[in-house]
Amino acid sequence: MINRRSFLERLGITGSALIAAGSSWGCADAEQPMPEPRGAGSTGESPAPLRILILGGTGFIGPHQVEYARSRGHTLTLFNRGRTNTGLFPNVERLVGDRNGDVTALEGREWDVVLDNSGYEPQQVKATAELLQPNTRRYLFISTQAVYADRSIVGQEETGALGITGVPKSGWDGYGPLKALCEEVAHAALGDQLTIVRPGVVVGPGDGTDRFTYWVVRTDRGGDVMAPGDPNDPVQFIDVRDATEFMLHLLEQDIVGTFNVTGPAEVLTFGSMLDVMRDVSASDAQPTWVDQAFMDENDASLPLWRAPSGATEGFNRMNAGRAQAAGLTYRPLNVTVRDTLEWARTEPPQRWSEMRVGLTGEREAELLRAWHDSRV
Repeated sequence: MINRRSFLERLGITGSALIAAGSSWGCADAEQPMPEPRGAGSTGESPAPLRILILGGTGFIGPHQVEYARSRGHTLTLFNRGRTNTGLFPNVERLVGDRNGDVTALEGREWDVVLDNSGYEPQQVKATAELLQPNTRRYLFISTQAVYADRSIVGQEETGALGITGVPKSGWDGYGPLKALCEEVAHAALGDQLTIVRPGVVVGPGDGTDRFTYWVVRTDRGGDVMAPGDPNDPVQFIDVRDATEFMLHLLEQDIVGTFNVTGPAEVLTFGSMLDVMRDVSASDAQPTWVDQAFMDENDASLPLWRAPSGATEGFNRMNAGRAQAAGLTYRPLNVTVRDTLEWARTEPPQRWSEMRVGLTGEREAELLRAWHDSRV
């Protein structure tokens, strides 16, 4: 267990020295000071205080949501099983239960808004949505970009087909299709009380999936870095704090709708992303770009990258224009990289020796030798 102060310190929320940063990407110019981040809902007058129920609240996204909502003057209640990060937020009301069967702690209570952070199975969402529908004004469900049936579509908008093409709903399985079914049961229970956000890859300090952090840590280590595809291939993700601030903005303004929540605002290439990471860490990292055929032949997978052609052509080219029009804003990339790196450096070194995704150092070195030998 960690207390609130140590949690904030680990996420770099307390003050710390800025890492010198700069890159060839326009939003990360070393000649310019890094602006203080401002969320979509952080401008103008303070909002009217809301009573917010968060279903979850102690994983990766949840603690950011709790901290930001409290800074905005809202009153929070967390509902979860009471098993993860139980030492966090001792002054926030907690209700203990299980979405797989025991939601009695929610009965007879009213909240202005509900933030559904943890719905994965349709029956979980159905149970909470039906129970809470008469007792809340707005229910925000966090879905995913993985709900879309066709990931080849460039500029995918929120009206795209969901689930699995050609498969009856009774046969849908896996993270994305199940989230699509969650959306369906939420709509049935809540109607126009429902708002849905579909994030892309969520990144930043505290991220345990390692998809973005792999590149931050690997670039910081320096040397010859195995990089996928072509430096001009697109990449998309959203800083957890930008996603959090946008979701609170939607709740504060009582905005209905469905929103793709990803970034950045302008097209970002994989090469530019690695440039920023190298400059922020001040390392000597140099990418060696290997093609998909080589990765397929060697059963090598690298996080964030998807081939910008065929079935995954649209994976890193989703349209977030609707969310941007509704108030989604972005931190500069070097701020996200800096804060993620500072957090990563507080973790035990062994945490990064074999990450949840990507390559071990030994495997990467082996593949780089094979790649260079094949070029001779």
